[in-house]
Parts: sequence; structure tokens; C-alpha cells
Amino acid sequence: MSLREIQLRTLSGESATLGELAGDRAVLVVNVASRCGLTPQYAGLVRLQERYGERGFTVVGVPCNQFAGQEPGSAEQIQQFCAATYGVDFPLLEKAEVNGAGRHPLYQELTAVPDAEGEAGDVQWNFEKFLIGRDGEVVARFRPRTEPEDPAVTEAIEKAVA
Repeated sequence: MSLREIQLRTLSGESATLGELAGDRAVLVVNVASRCGLTPQYAGLVRLQERYGERGFTVVGVPCNQFAGQEPGSAEQIQQFCAATYGVDFPLLEKAEVNGAGRHPLYQELTAVPDAEGEAGDVQWNFEKFLIGRDGEVVARFRPRTEPEDPAVTEAIEKAVA
């Protein structure tokens, strides 16, 4: 099964796949949280969506409460926070586990991919980023402290949408 076929649920509870959410677009999958020191990265994610959206790109946010309980809210609270605080208009999925025995099948696949230093395995914290190319393959992994608009991220996106 490809990454684009894994069953997901949107924040509003609808069944979907990455293929249905993004079509053949490049996708940046990011585990997000509303009460994290890295939460301001939402602003950069929104700007990436604005900058590359028309070129065949989308961000997909995956709320996760596994890191110090930093995403405790309900789906409605998460949606309200993201829209009101950062103007998020990219797809958000339901809350999911990204590590451990309850790891979502999407993250079972994503965490097998190494980062630039060759390290695969568990997501380190909120706002870890995985760039999936139009072909459905992971082309890059960026650790949480890498800002969304870091040159390494934007260069990878540029290649993915070319």
C-alpha cells in the first residue's frame, strides 16, 4: 500500500487518504500541537501553503498529544485555534499517535525514512516534517527545530513541485 492510500480521518471526522486530500500534489506532513514552544511554526507552514499551493503542494497537519500533552484540545478547539491564531487553511487530520505501540499506520511508514543525517525512527517532538513527492515517496525528513521556511525545506519543496 502506498502512503497515498493509507486510511486517515480528517479533523472533522471524515474518512480520507492523502491521495484524496492532496491528489498528485507534493505533501508536507507535520505533527502539530497548539501548546508547544514550536507552535509559531504554524505561521511558516501557512506561508509555505500560500507560496507553493498553486504549484502543486499542500501541508497536512497531524495534531498529536504525545509530547508533554501539548495538544489536549478537542477537534473543534484545535480547528478554532489554528484558524483564529494562524489562519490555517491546509488540511488537518484527527489527533494521532506518531510513536509507540499506537503509532498511526501513516507514521509507521514515515518514521522508517531517515533524515539528512541518516537517522530513521521515532518522531523527536512536535513539528517534525516529512515531504512526500508527487509520486507518493518520502523525499525528505526534517526534524522539529528545522523551521518550515528553512532553505533546506524550501529547496526540497521546489524540487518536489518542479
